Amino acid sequence: MKYLLSLIFFLTVSINSLAQVQTDAPVKSIDGIIDELLDQITIEKGEQMDTTAIRNLFHPSAIFTVADSTMAETVSLDEFLSLLKDPYYEQGYLEKEIHKVVDEYNGIAQVFQSFYGKDSEGTEEKGINSYQLTYYGERWWIVSLLWTIESKSVGIPAKYGGE
Repeated sequence: MKYLLSLIFFLTVSINSLAQVQTDAPVKSIDGIIDELLDQITIEKGEQMDTTAIRNLFHPSAIFTVADSTMAETVSLDEFLSLLKDPYYEQGYLEKEIHKVVDEYNGIAQVFQSFYGKDSEGTEEKGINSYQLTYYGERWWIVSLLWTIESKSVGIPAKYGGE
């Protein structure tokens, strides 16, 4: 009986540890956290985004900015998550990576990621996401996300996967 209880305890601890490792795995690497964000914001029609999972990828004071040569608009993490709850996204949204350039030094990283996006109405676009990350507490945190959409007059440079 003592052996059986020990075995049950060992299996329970092992399964809990494995579940924790799998849950935390995406934030342990730069590629992992960026890929997880794309997985979370890409949804099928009728699904809702898991804003709790998305929140876990970002530093609590993260900022989000969309910009081009004519304007820049910045929102907080809470405002960004509120925007993701818009019914527009429940109709489906796809975003996937085309190319990525990572620069990292001493617990900070800058990632330029070109992406392809398509909404439920069939609108397709390409652009660049610029992520700033920091590593502490044994994981990566996204502290800033700045993005822009490719225009006819300003294409994505070849060094970022453009033509």
